[in-house]
Amino acid sequence: MPVRRASRTFRPALAVLALALAAGACDSGSSSDTDAKSAKATGPSVIAPGLPGEAARTLTPEEAKAELPDDSPNSADIAYVRRMIEHHAQAIEITELVPKRAESKPVKLLAERIAAAQRPEISAMQGWLKENGEDEKSTGHSHEAMPGMATEAQLANLRAAKGKAFDELFLTVMITHHEGAVTMATEVKGQGNNVRVEEMADDVIAQQTTEINRMRGM
Repeated sequence: MPVRRASRTFRPALAVLALALAAGACDSGSSSDTDAKSAKATGPSVIAPGLPGEAARTLTPEEAKAELPDDSPNSADIAYVRRMIEHHAQAIEITELVPKRAESKPVKLLAERIAAAQRPEISAMQGWLKENGEDEKSTGHSHEAMPGMATEAQLANLRAAKGKAFDELFLTVMITHHEGAVTMATEVKGQGNNVRVEEMADDVIAQQTTEINRMRGM
């Protein structure tokens, strides 16, 4: 089981520590032959910032690397990314109905923004899966089990509606859809282990919460 990642309070210090490791490696390559041989034998020391109120420490490169957190993806990270790809795909499917069926210009503009934001996010998540040796195949849940997913009946109603009726139904379905995405993103922040996945979840929460508030005001 991968070690839980460091707390948010400790992460800035870890980021500085990682930069110090990189800088130390660069410095060792620019010193004199004597210094280079010494650095090769013992390695440059690394100053590790302490937590607030604590003094900095001097570490060897090996000690510094050992203190960096293991953010290897766990099952929650992988499941979240797979499910969110599917979740986003349905949102895009719904927005594709808007140009020919919506009456409200704000609804049309909103749909364009949703699609423009979520298509690149799908690509980013697909890339993350590939980088981590995973595919997009999602197991262990049904399509309807994901929070906020529109049912086939709701999709059929959207395809049949037009004008103001479509606008109202679109907003109702998309608010629920976004709320489901925020729920999923919030859950993985507590259950996952990978920093990149947490960053993607933060983006989903920020973007879709803003859009929920906008849709409620329409």
